[in-house]
Order: sequence, then C-alpha cells, then structure tokens
Amino acid sequence: MTSADDTPTFTEESAARVVRSVPLSHLSIELGHLYMDDFLEGETRLRQQFRRVAPWARAAVDALDVRSRKPRVSTCFLIDDYFTRFSTPPEVVTALVTAAASAGLTIDYVARESGCARAGDVDLATLVQQHIVDEPAEGTNGGRPATTVSGWLTNGVRSPSAAPGPAMAPPRQWQPPRENAVRNHSIFVDVELWSGGRDERLWSCPFLAAVWQLQRLGLVRYRGEPVADPVPLAVADLPADWDAMPAVVQLTPGAAPMRAYRTFTAMDGRFLPIEHAVRTIISQVSIDPVVAEQTLRRARSEGLELPSEVVERIGYAFV
Repeated sequence: MTSADDTPTFTEESAARVVRSVPLSHLSIELGHLYMDDFLEGETRLRQQFRRVAPWARAAVDALDVRSRKPRVSTCFLIDDYFTRFSTPPEVVTALVTAAASAGLTIDYVARESGCARAGDVDLATLVQQHIVDEPAEGTNGGRPATTVSGWLTNGVRSPSAAPGPAMAPPRQWQPPRENAVRNHSIFVDVELWSGGRDERLWSCPFLAAVWQLQRLGLVRYRGEPVADPVPLAVADLPADWDAMPAVVQLTPGAAPMRAYRTFTAMDGRFLPIEHAVRTIISQVSIDPVVAEQTLRRARSEGLELPSEVVERIGYAFV
C-alpha cells in the first residue's frame, strides 16, 4: 500500500484482520454424555441419567461467583452420531428433552458429534489439529514420527524406542516415560487423535470431545469467524436425517448463549479416561491470541477472574 506522501508502507494481513467475538454465558452446563446402548435401554435409562445429573447441575450454578444478579447459564447435550447412527434426530431429541424435563432440567442446545469433525464447509477437526503445538521432547532422534504424522499426542516423554541402536553402541537401557510438569510421580498419557489415512481419517472420541469443549468456550475461529453458530429449531422441525441436522441446534428460544467463559460437565465415571485425554489435548492447542485476549478482556469487564490456562476453565462432576 502507499501512504499520502507516496512512501511505500506495508502491513501484515494478520494485523488488520477482523476476529468476530461471540456471545458468552457465564457457564455452559453439559447434562451428560451417552452411548447408543444407553438410548437403546429406553426411557427409564434416560430418566435415570438426568435424575443423577440434576443435583450437580444446580450445584454448579450455585457455585458461580458473578456480579450479575442473574447469571447467564445455558445447558447442552452432545449426541454421538459420528461413531454410530441410530434412530432419527426428532426421536432422539424428543426422548432427551422429555427425560430431562422429568428431572426438572431444560436442554437449551443439542449438538451432533459429527459437527465436531466437520461443520458445514469447515473441516473443524483438522482446523483444531493444525493448532496443536508439537514440540519434540529432549533427546528425540526422529525415530518416532511427529504428532501431525503419527496421530498420537502425549503429555510427556515416552519410553525410548526398543529398536536396535547403532553398530558397536552400548545396548539401550529401558527408561520409564516421564510426564511434563510432574508432581512427585508421573501420570503419563499417550492419546490417539485419529486412525486411518489422511483421506479416510477417523477422529477419536477424546479429540472430538476436545473440539466440543473449545467450541463451548467460544475459542474456535475460522478466518476470524466462529464456526457452527447454533441454529434455532423446534424439536418438531428437526430433519429426519442426521446429516441434514445443523451441527448445533438451539431448542430453547431466548436461552443464554451456548458458548461460555467456563464449562461444566456431569457424566458417568466411565468417561474419566476420555476426559483426562481431552485435557491433555487442550493443554497443547494454541488458541488464536486475538481470541484469547478478547475473551480475557471481556471477562475482566464483567469482574470475572478467568484462568489464563484454557484447561482450567473446564469443570466436571463424575457421578
């Protein structure tokens, strides 16, 4: 570009780009997660799920420390249509809404797990995967491919390869894996992000759950725009085919925003290993600095103390 005095000046495109902010609640509560087998058990199983979750959802709201007399809180439920397809959206969502209501709960938003892999024209899972910071551990010799190639992500240093060393070199001794930022003893995690080739990639449950958490925290952007904004639809208006259903549907008119400063999820203890993996993944995702600062600034304007580490904004109750 040229200035008024015809002196050439240059600015980076990223410096001038616009990053759109999103409406944020104080808290997003996820009312559990279920597999297809749970749905097949019928209405009794669903009612049991929400009865167990209800006290924890109320406790999460009571624990909020905000200036507003009426905190902004929204609820959501993620439906697994990625690994298994069953029934139809109207039937599944109707069953969920009815069972939740029996426990005094309202589901404001429902989301498709497939929408965490691809939302419209955006390859959402790949977008997040490209923001994973892949730093080789000390002593890495290239014997193990990088995360972007292997699809495996760790929270520390793996055990050395058992492959033979160079000729005439002393035999390699086994060493245990070591967690980064360890406290006394390591809890080492090695997470599979996907399986299959690039053209037939099957994303893992922990990785899609990590994408979902980042979506709920309002931290995902594609070319400065949020991805998969909720689409208002009544249950009766949901399409009969999963692929035709929006990635996120707003069921409750006038509900507080789906995205929030913090998230809380109440779920069965069987999901604990998955959520440990989710936290491992999120701790290594590089958030757009403009989005990160935007969120922190807005929180400060509301008098909220928001952790700078994204993973510390995520809470759970395992029931």
